[in-house]
Amino acid sequence: MAEHAAVEESGFFERTFDGIIAWGLMFLLSAKTQAVVIQKAATALEPGGRFLFTAPREAVSWTDAITGRESLSLGREEYRRILRDAGLRLDGEGSDEGENHYYFASKGVGESVRKG
Repeated sequence: MAEHAAVEESGFFERTFDGIIAWGLMFLLSAKTQAVVIQKAATALEPGGRFLFTAPREAVSWTDAITGRESLSLGREEYRRILRDAGLRLDGEGSDEGENHYYFASKGVGESVRKG
């Protein structure tokens, strides 16, 4: 299935998944849209499902070298709060030699997700 739509309006969120990956995406979105996408991902995850996304660890903004658009990381504490409010648990973080920072989250079995 292919789709051309803004991520926050994607029909993919009408389905359910065991895992969702948002690589190099979140920080290209506004703070409000990042929160919406995290909430929608939480709703679309099956119990026990996992969510991986990349964004810098620090709260920071910069101009993306590829798109020329403003990029925005909300930072570790704000992402932790948004994930928690969406019913997800931040299980861990990691970084690689390319300076990509990863957030690993999951939806507990038997946990309900608050619809936003």
